[in-house]
Amino acid sequence: MAAYTARGVQVVGVVSQKARAVRTYIEDTGLPFDILIDERRDVLRAYGVWHRVGLDAWNIARPAVFLIDTDRRIRYSFIADQQRQFPPQEEILAAIDAR
Repeated sequence: MAAYTARGVQVVGVVSQKARAVRTYIEDTGLPFDILIDERRDVLRAYGVWHRVGLDAWNIARPAVFLIDTDRRIRYSFIADQQRQFPPQEEILAAIDAR
């Protein structure tokens, strides 16, 4: 987190789980960033990360990273093909530094 904070970047997570479960997870882990709860999955759909698997209960969001500037423009995006796939931190930091 220090690398992002030093660059003036605010990190926010978006999840589609129920608020109670998210609150418990945050309390247990002490996440160092804010979480937005998107139970209706509106944000996930808007950013194209909602992955339809089958029944609505089975649908999942793909891991994704978006760098959005103060003008609300997407400057970098990564949408995973698999649930455990994430971009290297160096790639994200390079995108931040290129702005």
